[in-house]
Amino acid sequence: MSRIGKQPIPVPAGVSVSISPGRVMVNGPLGELTQEVPQRIAVEQEDAELRVTRPTERGTDRALHGLTRTLVANMVEGVTKGFEKRLEIQGVGYRAALRGTSLELSVGYSHTVVKNPPDGISFEVPTPTEIAVKGIDKQRVGQVAAEIRKVRPPEPYKGKGIRYQGEYVARKVGKRA
Repeated sequence: MSRIGKQPIPVPAGVSVSISPGRVMVNGPLGELTQEVPQRIAVEQEDAELRVTRPTERGTDRALHGLTRTLVANMVEGVTKGFEKRLEIQGVGYRAALRGTSLELSVGYSHTVVKNPPDGISFEVPTPTEIAVKGIDKQRVGQVAAEIRKVRPPEPYKGKGIRYQGEYVARKVGKRA
């Protein structure tokens, strides 16, 4: 098996990894994650690091090798530190609020939009125009943040809407008389 091009994944203290054929389970202080891995890709634990290896140098094996290594590294980071996506709300009268664990959005519709957090995800609203989506699964955090942004995506004329923190929205010039 080849080890070319990929660094080992360090496993911090307090994180346990169990590897079975086709599956990797990572358990840490913040929770537990499981990931299916392709049969052709091998994941081995050596002391305090994980190594992901591929059988050949074919393009598909190289692609699966990189994908698997990144997914396992994200699992280790997720159970130790967690992930966070921040969103900004721009527009007069647009705001967000927490009602229990649910997120309530007032973004220009005749009604408020309520988003309930899925398992493993939590919302924070530090200010009425900021939203933080937190969790241990990077994919799920990104998906929930995308669904919140989809409620009112930023429009190009005035820039109103929900956007990721630091996202650039290309502005257009309006009609000229």
